[in-house]
Amino acid sequence: MGELVEFKANGRTGSGYLALPAQGTGPGVIVIQEWWGLVEHIKDVCERFAGAGFVALAPDLYHGKTTKSPDEAGKLMMALRIDEAEKEISGAIEYLLNHDATTTDKTGIVGFCMGGALALYTATRNANVGACAVFYGGHPNVKPDLPKLQSPVLGIYGERDKSVPPESVQKLEQQLKALGKKIDVIIYPNADHAFFNDTRPTVYNPDASADAWQRTIDFFRKHLS
Repeated sequence: MGELVEFKANGRTGSGYLALPAQGTGPGVIVIQEWWGLVEHIKDVCERFAGAGFVALAPDLYHGKTTKSPDEAGKLMMALRIDEAEKEISGAIEYLLNHDATTTDKTGIVGFCMGGALALYTATRNANVGACAVFYGGHPNVKPDLPKLQSPVLGIYGERDKSVPPESVQKLEQQLKALGKKIDVIIYPNADHAFFNDTRPTVYNPDASADAWQRTIDFFRKHLS
């Protein structure tokens, strides 16, 4: 099982959930939470990465606050200062790269919903990101500076997602390709927003989730080796 750790972030102390692989070392991956906070689902995602041989760290961007209420989650998300969150994520990246278990000189970053938008945003600002996976990423206040993106992107979305509809996904893909950036996009048929979250039976799609997980693992293994 993983553990809660602390790291320096923007002159303050950040915290997060760290999971290590059984073999003791591996490539580093940062996992960014959904708008619910650092809940058990996100910790489980870190454990799954560790099971696949990665060193996974999920920074706690809400500093201990979690919720199951969509209204409260929306308030927490909108209260989050994007610049401060990016600095905290960058602190987590630095911590991970300096950890004895991490074997790579760059980290992967993956985020879900709000976290997907923050993952892409961080990848445009931090040269230590070597690969970025975005699961249905969206946030009204997150505006990534796409020309500054240095890492390849894997975009994972659902066809029935009303929060991040396929039209917006296609626009992002076109923008990045026009800039000469590397991006692969998968839009799963009959999949809703948050289809990867197995704690939400109303939207969870096991087939799409299994395929998306394997694609993500392959993507990180390719670009972080």
